[in-house]
Amino acid sequence: MTNELVGTRIAFLVAPEGVEQVELTAPWQAVQEAGGESVLVSTAPGKIQAFRHLDRADQFDVDETVGQSDPAAFDALVLPGGVANPDFLRSQRDAVRFTRAFFDAGRPVAVVCHGPWTLIDAEVVRGRRITSWPSVRTDLVNAGATWVDEEAVVDTAGPNTLISSRRPDDLKAFCAAIVDHFRPAGDRSRPAGAGLNGVEAARLDADKLR
Repeated sequence: MTNELVGTRIAFLVAPEGVEQVELTAPWQAVQEAGGESVLVSTAPGKIQAFRHLDRADQFDVDETVGQSDPAAFDALVLPGGVANPDFLRSQRDAVRFTRAFFDAGRPVAVVCHGPWTLIDAEVVRGRRITSWPSVRTDLVNAGATWVDEEAVVDTAGPNTLISSRRPDDLKAFCAAIVDHFRPAGDRSRPAGAGLNGVEAARLDADKLR
């Protein structure tokens, strides 16, 4: 174990089913081996069902639900791929808001494969340099991104650091970029509710008082 990410808390946002298992487990393990805390966030409590391409794989326990989770309690966000996973998340208002909050607060985000679909609906890819699974290229370009064919892209020309990769074969480079660019805790310059609109922030504050 190394200590690059000691003190960090990293959110992994996935749908109840459809995430490509290795795109969840490889960066999850990289964060933990670097001393960080990995937290599985989903849209519903219980377990999520991972897949190996089109076949059911393992199930994993959800740590927090996205509707109740505070983005400001995390140092960074990972969005794994799988076709069904981001296609579901992009239709969930809380998931889209949770994702956008990291960009608004200037915190790093890492996304792989089909994962950028969620970023498109969060309206955070315009002007960003990014890669993805090839079939997502046209969607990203239409949303204003600059798409490149590279195994790992680190873009800092925006409000935050955005890390992206194309496919499972790129996971070694993707995980290395995560460890290199996810900042340690202690630089949470914004309070809980950062990046959320006034109504959402008020809801978080009300929840804390219950």
